[in-house]
Amino acid sequence: MYDKTAIKFKGKFDNLPEGHLLVNLGPSHPATHGILQNVIQLDGERIVEADAVIGYVHRCFEKLGERYDYNQFLVCTDRMNYISTPMNNIGWILTVEKMLQIEVPERVTYVRMIISELSRIMDHIICNGILGVDLGAFSGMLHMFHHRENIHSILEKLTGARLTTTFCRVGGMERDIYPEFVKEVKEVITGLKPAMDEFNTLLIRNKIFNDRTAGVGGITADDAIAFGFTGPNLRAAGVDWDVRKDTPYMLYDKVDFDIPIGEDGSVLHRTLVRMEEMRQSIRIIEQLIDGIPEGSYHADLPHIFLPEKHKVYTSMEELIYHFKLIMHGIKVPAGEYYMATEAGNGELGFHVVSEGEKSPWRVHVRRPCFWYYQAFSHMVKGSLIADSIATMSSLNVIAGELDC
Repeated sequence: MYDKTAIKFKGKFDNLPEGHLLVNLGPSHPATHGILQNVIQLDGERIVEADAVIGYVHRCFEKLGERYDYNQFLVCTDRMNYISTPMNNIGWILTVEKMLQIEVPERVTYVRMIISELSRIMDHIICNGILGVDLGAFSGMLHMFHHRENIHSILEKLTGARLTTTFCRVGGMERDIYPEFVKEVKEVITGLKPAMDEFNTLLIRNKIFNDRTAGVGGITADDAIAFGFTGPNLRAAGVDWDVRKDTPYMLYDKVDFDIPIGEDGSVLHRTLVRMEEMRQSIRIIEQLIDGIPEGSYHADLPHIFLPEKHKVYTSMEELIYHFKLIMHGIKVPAGEYYMATEAGNGELGFHVVSEGEKSPWRVHVRRPCFWYYQAFSHMVKGSLIADSIATMSSLNVIAGELDC
């Protein structure tokens, strides 16, 4: 591996100064938590230069989008940020519904928002928990995983899957919520509140954790904007930008929640922002969970939403709609569209070009991880190799999303 890397980066790392060392951090390394490669030039323990390499799990999702119909592409979004899958699903579905200019029943919107915020909590638990593990603090992650598992149980009962949820359909959801949904969501958030306080005591107030993260891996607000940061990593640098507040979608403009802002964009502030965002997600869920309206779990649009199976067997009209949707798909008006949502890692956007056929002509995904990872080399230059682990971990780069 060393020889191959040296050849590949020959021009960049040729004639290393005396005492300098070329090191591969990844692509398969426990601290990268994914297939990510960083070729690092070291002077002792200090990083002189770093080069981030992507593409190890590239699966051509954007190209697949030109062949799949609008509902089929949902399975690709499952495999982007697989830590908080439903938010990817919802982002795509909202994009297509915007293209079609259709509205879904409020019941659907309520459930989508509740699931989005539960997914955000799952995402942040992983990020902050793994950061602790990378710095030698294992207990916090183990403690929080129990609560993450409870959220997974709800998703499993709702969608039939734990990881690849394929949540929602264009015009609604694949199925309605199950009878115990409200009760179980309340139990989960009730258990989460004290658990987060305990996690805060276990990890955030730990002196070693503070010493290892305060002022480490920081980025200024101007640099963060220049690199295209969004989400908690941008807010940790002191920039007040959240898609849910600044370009509201679903019912985010009708619920009360605060946007936590950090100061120096360091590892510590990224962690603190995510901690507070989990509390704000709970606050959003509490405002919604008792008010889920009665009604259908999909819009009454037979040319967009597949009819129920038993009706297909008993009604000629439903059979025709079923046949047309399966054979010809959903026809979206020709044009260019962009829709962004605030996913766990930041602004997740879908840019779609339609020519009016059942598949998009072109799909591009604006995935937040891509912009973080391109800044990694800039952020770790001059720091210690041990600090680069904390920096990468706190950026929450998910390889599946980075390389989609």
